[in-house]
Amino acid sequence: MFGAIEAGGTKFVCGVGTGPEDLKTTQFPTTTPGPTLANAVAFLKAQSKGELQAVGIGSFGPVDLHPDSATFGYITSTPKAGWQNYNLAGAVKDALAVPVGFDTDVDAAALGEARWGAAQDLSDFLYLTIGTGIGGGAIINDRVLHGLVHPEMGHIRVPHDRKRDPYAGCCPFHEDCLEGLASGPAMQARWRKAAQNLPADHPGWALEANYLAHGLANWVLTLSPKRIVLGGGVLRQAQLFRMIRQELAGLLNGYIRAAELTRDLDQYVVPPRLGDRAGVLGCLVLAERIYERIE
Repeated sequence: MFGAIEAGGTKFVCGVGTGPEDLKTTQFPTTTPGPTLANAVAFLKAQSKGELQAVGIGSFGPVDLHPDSATFGYITSTPKAGWQNYNLAGAVKDALAVPVGFDTDVDAAALGEARWGAAQDLSDFLYLTIGTGIGGGAIINDRVLHGLVHPEMGHIRVPHDRKRDPYAGCCPFHEDCLEGLASGPAMQARWRKAAQNLPADHPGWALEANYLAHGLANWVLTLSPKRIVLGGGVLRQAQLFRMIRQELAGLLNGYIRAAELTRDLDQYVVPPRLGDRAGVLGCLVLAERIYERIE
């Protein structure tokens, strides 16, 4: 039996089980570290009845993923108040006395979709989430891409036509990076209304599709994924997928000669098959991997 903690900037989702069939979950708001971790630990202890073998954590970031680092398992330079330089993995390990697997929340979601969801049997794909922030996880040759730190796909720069969109952007570090222009908070600040409350024909969706397609085009040209899975609250507008695919095809303009990007775009840019459970299920994969490595 494994534990899972999907640590998001807005909410924590915790689970206990071995996969989609037996997963038991709970969720609660992300407040300050003490109360939030107390809720997570209490749930994991109660549901596992002392039979927990390991815990997997997928966390909002930036985070330190390098095991030989003095700050491995820490949330580092996050703008979320109270969580800067917080030893999340260490706190969970101390509280539960079990091995802890640790990665970003989007990498965890990618692992969930690879095991049980929309990316099964694919060696190379991307998982992107567009919600409170924008993050991306890349699986390359069946391995999670970390690199120097880990990819921060939400902070790439995309063209910003200030005549079409005078909104300055909401990222505290870069202002009008992709996250600053296309995240849920950016949409709310620009339109004075939450994304889920915008009607389907609102001009904000065309702008959103344009920004996201520019991001996707960059990753298609640099990482060459075999599929792109798009999740997060902003993507709950069904027509947005069609708009993003059309924008992506226009930006690539036939340069990449692959059927997936011409005839089969409907199967190339897709929603997560696991829905909102991709992240917490991916955390079970992290727990399983750290358990098997130690065993």
